[in-house]
Amino acid sequence: MFKRNNQPTSPATVQSVERITSVLGAGVIWQGSIAGSGGVRVEGAFEGQIALKGLLVIGETGKVTCEYVRAANVIVAGAVKGNITAQKVEIRASGRVWGDIVTTAFATEEGAFLRGQIRMEDAVDLGLDAPAGTPAVPEQNQPDKV
Repeated sequence: MFKRNNQPTSPATVQSVERITSVLGAGVIWQGSIAGSGGVRVEGAFEGQIALKGLLVIGETGKVTCEYVRAANVIVAGAVKGNITAQKVEIRASGRVWGDIVTTAFATEEGAFLRGQIRMEDAVDLGLDAPAGTPAVPEQNQPDKV
């Protein structure tokens, strides 16, 4: 009389496709801040602040120096000097990181270098919705106030 539906009842999930929308090319040296929701690839040298809701790729020729790198996903094939807070972090074989990592997912290839600590969390708040000028530094990394 009634036909049983064996299809799963959970809604279909659609994964967002992360794309690189901006490139800091090899040979370019930039100081300042990068913020937004797009994907950024760094092949040159960057010093300053990075706060992205999208993908950050540091290419093999890329060198990033930031006290705190914050992005949804970070792929390191070049060099990063600074702490990384991201949902997902991947260090490729040519990648070098000097700093601590806070993430929910971590992957590395053989030959990758990390001098720092990895702290895995159930969820990571990137603090990207804070008002401009508000430092979104993980609470445990805040300097002691005197």
